[in-house]
Amino acid sequence: MENQFLIDSEYLSEAALQKKHELENDPSKRTDPMEYFPNMERIKSDVMEKVITEMNNYDPDQYTAVDVARALRHDRCSIEDLKAFLSPAAEPFLEQMAQKARLETQKHFGNTVYLFTPLYIANYCENYCVYCGFNCYNHIKRMQLNKEQIEHEMKVIADSGMEEILILTGESKAKSSIEYIGEACKLAKKYFKNVGLEVYPVNSDDYRYFRECGADYVTVFQETYNVKKYETLHLMGHKRVWPYRFESQERALMGGMRGVAFSALLGLDNFRKDALATALHVYYLQRKYPHAEMSISCPRLRPIVNNDKINPLDVHEKQLCQIICAYRIFLPFAGITVSSRETKEFRNGIVKIAATKVSAGVSTGIGDHESKYTGKETGADEGDEQFEISDTRSIDNMYSDMENEGMQPVLNDYLYV
Repeated sequence: MENQFLIDSEYLSEAALQKKHELENDPSKRTDPMEYFPNMERIKSDVMEKVITEMNNYDPDQYTAVDVARALRHDRCSIEDLKAFLSPAAEPFLEQMAQKARLETQKHFGNTVYLFTPLYIANYCENYCVYCGFNCYNHIKRMQLNKEQIEHEMKVIADSGMEEILILTGESKAKSSIEYIGEACKLAKKYFKNVGLEVYPVNSDDYRYFRECGADYVTVFQETYNVKKYETLHLMGHKRVWPYRFESQERALMGGMRGVAFSALLGLDNFRKDALATALHVYYLQRKYPHAEMSISCPRLRPIVNNDKINPLDVHEKQLCQIICAYRIFLPFAGITVSSRETKEFRNGIVKIAATKVSAGVSTGIGDHESKYTGKETGADEGDEQFEISDTRSIDNMYSDMENEGMQPVLNDYLYV
């Protein structure tokens, strides 16, 4: 692999710095983002074409207050209604949208809110994504947990009462191999009822292997659905191949995963068009795989190392609320996750309207759960975090706060026989 030295080095060599300079300043040095790499599985699916056609034809500014009012009167939300709800014209109608979203949430989820926690087991990465703290050119402390360290972290989390875990790695097959991730899934199944994965995209056979090892669902962020913008943000690595990433959820379902999750990273590009594409990605796959559980995450871009490399497009809390309400009205059965990127106050409010899942006891670093959960220095090595979080509540505090908000916290609702 041409950039293997990048992920194994404590520093960037002159050759690496030259490569970085070329990628940033000379587009001709970059690969075609629509061209699959060798060994990447191609599937026959019309979902991508449908989503991108709708997104490209969407002009948020063409919708008016009349369109939004009409959409609010409909019992079922059409694609056109969704486009109206995501438009600037809908912002004065946020209260009515929230009321409609809350009714849908209560109808299908009651007042439950699911709790989970993420576990980063490695932060090595072979991609050059200019907005990410893990990217291969960032000078951060890299770490990969071994089997004993992974199990120790999982035991610390399980002892807190958590029953669902999301396993994450940086996108490096060299440092986080298929087998390595599979072994982590096997360990997780010893401690948790529900195991999720947020790792680099793989082929359907690999997803089938992860499923056999104990994984229940897969999360993949498309980051942005605008191919041209995506190309300027992902300059090197397997992640640069846009269609392979888009098809990840469908390959996961072909591999037998029970559920899949979707997301754009709001703020990388036009958030209204990215939100539309995310919702439609779920919508079309729901109809193709009606047995599968599907959910949406709603992250906004957070501060990271070298964040000055891009010019993030601000998505304010009011606009984020608008997006989440539109998701709920359009996709009444989908789970909606709001992460610790958001503030305690925002998350306490949005779970009473549309969100159904929140993270608790969060760390985006490597190997630091014991020190963060106990407040004691353990002396163990720890890897740097991917991004800053806003809501630092422990699992116990989150559980208590959700009860105080009138919600019913749920740690697991699966019965294995």
